[in-house]
Amino acid sequence: MDSEKDNPNPFILNASDLPSRRRSTPVEKRPGLFDSLIAPAYPNYISALSSPEVSSSEPSDSDDDEQNAREEIDEQEIYDLIATISDPEHPTSLASLAVVNLPDITIIPPSTPRSRISTVQVLLTPTTAHCSLGTVIGLAVRVRLEQSLPPRFRIDVQMKEGTHSTGDAVNKQLGDKERVAAAMENGTLVGVIKNMLATCE
Repeated sequence: MDSEKDNPNPFILNASDLPSRRRSTPVEKRPGLFDSLIAPAYPNYISALSSPEVSSSEPSDSDDDEQNAREEIDEQEIYDLIATISDPEHPTSLASLAVVNLPDITIIPPSTPRSRISTVQVLLTPTTAHCSLGTVIGLAVRVRLEQSLPPRFRIDVQMKEGTHSTGDAVNKQLGDKERVAAAMENGTLVGVIKNMLATCE
């Protein structure tokens, strides 16, 4: 059976060597675009993604208060959210396989002063250049972040440059909202992603 795997003998990092800053209390799950993984409410996904991200109205005092009061999220917290996602082929986490790495996570601030949308960029490193599950792993990371982060974050998940033989094609699929939505209507794929996220803390 191992011979059918893309990489039957991946290098696995010791969990104690992985960077972590676990919260003493669990992260509150916020409503996300991929909530159909938990409840069957998925038809609104495309319309939710196509809604305007930045309000054209003037910011109010309450907006300022909300911005000052909101919790800051850093790269370590993003890493902690996705590190324990399990690999679809191997019984270990994406962090243990070094598929997700703290230095490959970037939070890009809003591009204009009027925008409140930051971008979380995660670069994935597959265990082998011909990994056939790169898109599935990317979708699982995206789903996890969409479920966990507030809507002021845009999610950008990509294969790290030069690490995947078809990285451009995988990145194109992961970056296309309609293709992501279509993929998430596949019951088999949703089942795989549910299993991958079942190990998340």
